Amino acid sequence: MLLERDHGRLQGLLVRQHLLAIAREMLAEVGPEQLTMDALAERSGLGKGTVFRRFGTRTGIFAALLDEAERGFQEDVLGGPPPLGPGAPPMERLAAYGEARMRFLMDNRGVARAALAGRQPQPGGSLPTSLSHTHIRMLLGLIDLGPADLGLLTLQLTAALDDPLLRYLSTTEVDHATAQITDTLAKGWRDLVRRVCRP
Repeated sequence: MLLERDHGRLQGLLVRQHLLAIAREMLAEVGPEQLTMDALAERSGLGKGTVFRRFGTRTGIFAALLDEAERGFQEDVLGGPPPLGPGAPPMERLAAYGEARMRFLMDNRGVARAALAGRQPQPGGSLPTSLSHTHIRMLLGLIDLGPADLGLLTLQLTAALDDPLLRYLSTTEVDHATAQITDTLAKGWRDLVRRVCRP
């Protein structure tokens, strides 16, 4: 019985990986607008019910794609070269993290935008932020900030990082000035970190 259940889970995982690979191909070929439940089912040769069971909704497809890309970003944060990865002073890592997070989301804005579809951007709540929150809190704990409330400061910095990104990810105007907007946001984040963490 257990072996049969494990086989079923493995089969489900393989189907999901197959669907995500097809979804990535479709994104590269036709863009996010054409990636629908029906189109993914047809292209993959699987039934729409199978796609629905794996992702629930069209938004679920994009959330899964973003989550997959997120794993690579997390690897860079946890084990990549400094200053994003370990080895740099915490304040420098905090500044590098915010900038890298902005660039990651801007580079994946089509998928992120579709993953947010139908959800109202709420401060610090609509975009998955567990990595941001955890990482920022860990880095703040390594900086001598005196009697600061690190929990509250973590929430405030996480919101300061996510809110502007949510604003820009929700509009197509960013597509015409991505580099300029990203550079402006990164500069603002670095300035904020310097001011908040000033000795």
